[in-house]
Amino acid sequence: MSPFVYVDTSVVLAAVRAEAAAVPAEYWAQPLLVASALTEFERWFRLHALGEAAERGPLAEAILANVALVGLPREIGARCRAPFPRPLRTLDALHLATADHLRARGFQVRVATLDARLAEAALAMGFAVGL
Repeated sequence: MSPFVYVDTSVVLAAVRAEAAAVPAEYWAQPLLVASALTEFERWFRLHALGEAAERGPLAEAILANVALVGLPREIGARCRAPFPRPLRTLDALHLATADHLRARGFQVRVATLDARLAEAALAMGFAVGL
């Protein structure tokens, strides 16, 4: 079985904003893309903060239509109360806790991120990391 690809918000925003590190459009057509429901809120917050919500919001919607969003059940909150192997910001901890939640349920999970701190912590937790 192919691994789930846990996509964090940095990858979504890079694609939407067409940054140099952005992933190609065909990336979003692959099966088994998952993200935290947090990504939905986080990307709106960032696009509004950048003044780009009206311009880039529709593309973000189209991208996220290909990603299965995982809610934030109590188990994910419980994972966030346990230590992580590296210092993390709160939202990054929630992303990794969500990936860990999926892994605890028997799924193979690869973490896709453009955030160096998140990637380092994911590797320390034993995740494969990469787009």
